Amino acid sequence: MTHLQAGLSPETLEKARLELNENPDTLHQDIQEVRDMVITRPDIGFLRTDDAFILRFLRARKFQHFEAFRLLAQYFEYRQQNLDMFKSFKATDPGIKQALKDGFPGGLANLDHYGRKILVLFAANWDQSRYTLVDILRAILLSLEAMIEDPELQVNGFVLIIDWSNFTFKQASKLTPSMLRLAIEGLQDSFPARFGGIHFVNQPWYIHALYTVIRPFLKEKTRKRIFLHGNNLNSLHQLIHPEILPSEFGGMLPPYDMGTWARTLLDHEYDDDSECNVDSYNTPAKDIERDLSPKSMKRSQSVVDPGVLKRMDKNEEENMQPLLSLD
Repeated sequence: MTHLQAGLSPETLEKARLELNENPDTLHQDIQEVRDMVITRPDIGFLRTDDAFILRFLRARKFQHFEAFRLLAQYFEYRQQNLDMFKSFKATDPGIKQALKDGFPGGLANLDHYGRKILVLFAANWDQSRYTLVDILRAILLSLEAMIEDPELQVNGFVLIIDWSNFTFKQASKLTPSMLRLAIEGLQDSFPARFGGIHFVNQPWYIHALYTVIRPFLKEKTRKRIFLHGNNLNSLHQLIHPEILPSEFGGMLPPYDMGTWARTLLDHEYDDDSECNVDSYNTPAKDIERDLSPKSMKRSQSVVDPGVLKRMDKNEEENMQPLLSLD
């Protein structure tokens, strides 16, 4: 074991070897091979190329050198192409702070039985008058940046549960293709995290319909990891044990405290709202949303195509349910 693996338990070391092809004898050579590719992309400013940083990209791509480098390049390219998103990229930024305090995202205390961190989002908590969807995306990315420092999570990964209870059609109308593209590029294509499952619960019909719009733009691997449970929490419990879930998900634990993860990031500044002036942070984020020009999602900015809704019958909804597989 090298010093780069010092934070891993024996069980996780074995998992990294078996599932990710991580070999302590060739670890430094693997990292150097990825680092040597940096010169092939002079158009990108690689702000970090240290061993520990490159290692997380290798783990995210099972030590396939070229795929790890491509993810590394996309990570920095995404930040260069969306500079305004990463200005004041810190927990105390007013927009990010308000999103964090409303549980975007939340994080459960217990890991699942695969050692994965469980992130939760309660969609109806979004207060459109105080922060935008871009702020929520920034808060999620910032949280992942903090969590991915843990080498155990680099190997074991994350699970995301999104509760759509009481999420209104008006709120859903803000989930435009351009905004969704920005999120997909930031989370699926440009971040070195392993997502073992994305679970939708209590989703209304218009979220089902929205999923049909974005599904073609998701990688096959991502599609296999999205589970639409609806009101059937028993199917959720087949994958995530109720012993570690809060009561909102039919679990055995007390209701989730939305400020749990925010307090971790903000510490003593959690209760300091002196900077929270709506005009000071809503305008830049709105500018970001307005200026988005999707390259691949050339669709109407409406939430869904009406034709899609007409075809949404019960059978189609059932067909969208992926097999309960974590492969």
